[in-house]
Amino acid sequence: MANVALLALFFTLFGSRFVLAPGLGVDFRLPVVPGAAAGARPASHVISVLNSGQVFTSDGISGIPELGRWLKAQAVRTDSPRLLVRAGAEVPTSVLADVAAAAAAAGFELVWAVAEPDGRPGAR
Repeated sequence: MANVALLALFFTLFGSRFVLAPGLGVDFRLPVVPGAAAGARPASHVISVLNSGQVFTSDGISGIPELGRWLKAQAVRTDSPRLLVRAGAEVPTSVLADVAAAAAAAGFELVWAVAEPDGRPGAR
């Protein structure tokens, strides 16, 4: 009797209502909103910025001063250049402001992708 009660308790506490029943198909499609991507424009260039001021471009690692020259050279070769800036939450605002100033001076439209800090203990 105790075994049956413990089994029932186990399945009640650790069972999942979200597991699909056997035989159910999973060939469903997510809903689509018409016109949702109408204003979407892909970035022509992508850079990653570290909190030390290092910038990773498609040509390698550079700093903020070299970034301005690289952006000007890239803007000459591209119609309507758009720059995706990837940065972590630990990157200071002053570094992001320097990147934005260099991009604006080169004629780039900016798209930001800044990550939030993770919730792990010891993370900033």
